[in-house]
Amino acid sequence: MTYTIAQISEKFDVAASTLRYYEEIGLLTNVERTDNGRRVYSDAHVGRLSAINCFKKAGMSISEIQDFFEYEKNEEKSIDDMMRLLRRRSEIMLEEFAESYESYEHILKKLDYYGHIEKAVKQKKQLPKWANYRNKDYHQQALETIMQRLKKD
Repeated sequence: MTYTIAQISEKFDVAASTLRYYEEIGLLTNVERTDNGRRVYSDAHVGRLSAINCFKKAGMSISEIQDFFEYEKNEEKSIDDMMRLLRRRSEIMLEEFAESYESYEHILKKLDYYGHIEKAVKQKKQLPKWANYRNKDYHQQALETIMQRLKKD
């Protein structure tokens, strides 16, 4: 199957100029052209762009993505470099996730506390005390919510 630059741009929610840039720096290779010079993308390009998007979401720089695809050209020779790059990115992501997770637990605590204040105000009842929430554990709730979200996607 083949695709136009507009189709690919829409599919990956990237500007056509970004696709041209990826081609210019070698992230997208072997982009065919029609007789009138329009780019023609293949399923292989779709696969490559899916990987690029994944790597970008993982926080990889363009330079790291270029390195990865360069290593991929000769996996046997470059496997150590490839694995080092992926392991480093994995560790960075894990650290970022742990920090985000702690923040998420704190937000859940605040939502619980202020949600009870909201309810008390509407019902004209006594406001809850922060001390009742300060040491409450939100780990299980956070974990379950994240797991539910992952199952949806």
